[in-house]
Amino acid sequence: MVATQIPSKLAKQMSEIAATWVKDPFRPNLQLKTLWQSLATHPRLTSQSVRAARALKDNEMFKQYPLSRKTLHPASSPAHYDRLAEAFEKSAKGIGRPWWKIFFGIW
Repeated sequence: MVATQIPSKLAKQMSEIAATWVKDPFRPNLQLKTLWQSLATHPRLTSQSVRAARALKDNEMFKQYPLSRKTLHPASSPAHYDRLAEAFEKSAKGIGRPWWKIFFGIW
């Protein structure tokens, strides 16, 4: 009886993780949410799998191993990652750069 309760509890936790997972706008046909939902119904779901999914959701590795300022703003191009993040956000909203900025290499 205990063995049947544990998997259902894990399945519930995995379903909760799947429900709160953010949709990826760049891959509408490939979502991690779908993977988590299918894992929730898998008969061999383990607590380790649930912990790993929760760690990804909560950004635990980023918190445990934060990136230094030197890494985020390299001397060769200090604004590179800031521009990359901005371009990613604008692209998700459907905002593209004008052709002339692309042509002249202007950000």
